[in-house]
Amino acid sequence: MPVFVKKLLLWGSVAFLIYFMAFRPDGAAQLFRGIGAALMAMAQGLGDFLTGLMS
Repeated sequence: MPVFVKKLLLWGSVAFLIYFMAFRPDGAAQLFRGIGAALMAMAQGLGDFLTGLMS
């Protein structure tokens, strides 16, 4: 992918994120809570897997 397209997509996503947080803060908070919960579940699963390997 050309560098210009990558930069355009990056800045477009940053602009959308700022817009989303400014005009829909409750929705943005729910989105980030969901992402955090998913990451925590993945970390917990990895920890359980490693614990199972060691025992």
